[in-house]
Amino acid sequence: MVTVIDKERPRHPEKAHRPDMPMLRKPEWIRVKAPGSPAYAETRKIVEDNKLVTVCQEAGCPNIGECWSKKHATFMIMGDTCTRACAFCNVKTGLPEALSASEPERVADAVARMGLAHAVITSVDRDDLDDGGAMHFARTIRAIRQTSPTTTIEVLTPDFLKKDGALEIVVEARPDVFNHNLETVPSLYLRIRPGARYFHSLRLLQRVKELDPAMFTKSGIMVGLGETREQVMQVMDDMRTADIDFITIGQYLQPSRKHAAIDRFVTPEEFKGYETIAYAKGFLMVAASPLTRSSHHAGDDFARLRAARARKSGH
Repeated sequence: MVTVIDKERPRHPEKAHRPDMPMLRKPEWIRVKAPGSPAYAETRKIVEDNKLVTVCQEAGCPNIGECWSKKHATFMIMGDTCTRACAFCNVKTGLPEALSASEPERVADAVARMGLAHAVITSVDRDDLDDGGAMHFARTIRAIRQTSPTTTIEVLTPDFLKKDGALEIVVEARPDVFNHNLETVPSLYLRIRPGARYFHSLRLLQRVKELDPAMFTKSGIMVGLGETREQVMQVMDDMRTADIDFITIGQYLQPSRKHAAIDRFVTPEEFKGYETIAYAKGFLMVAASPLTRSSHHAGDDFARLRAARARKSGH
């Protein structure tokens, strides 16, 4: 069954004619509580008042109840429509609308009203824009700095594929954390992330460190798509070669029958094993659990990340 946003158009038109994939029953360790606290309602009101989009809603994140109850939200700039059609993602696909010039200030206002100590900004892919939306990221970072100067900022960017100079624009705006997800192992890219290139994404993160060695870099993958343990460990090695500080590993959850099927549910014990291995390989920070997502507990994790670097440098 296709998720429909209106009577005219399916949310994922490119997936409409695909055969339905089986959906596995979730194990006990994946269950989450339904949202409904007063703080959750207040967070939703701030998002709606500022006419903002969040990845929490668009990607169907299982942690929305927990995060919004703590007044944490991940803002998705540049609209709710992506130019890519990844097999795992629930964000709407199609031709996006023009950028809103007032969006950076509206995001900054929401960050201030929520009192966020750490703000996470992500976006849809905007292959239709000359700079992939890099300048819009930079404007949003600067707007937050102006209204909330003590708030630390984490960006989760697209890959800026074939957008020369785009990465430099974002890095120059000085976010505290630069995140870009590899999403899966290289052998699954053609099926899961067909519009992207594994080594381009890896090189993007390596380039961040070359431009600003002090900037924290972060990347994440999903498991349960058919990858092997050895392939996950190879991705860890590739990330360390690119000097990535922080890795997140979470369970892939299938948004609909038209999306890539779950190969299996990885157990909490296996996630613990991945965490141990990742720390042994030299990551400063590791978040690995079935419900781990890129921005889940991002503020607390950033504090730990900073502390880990200080310990390593002896300060």
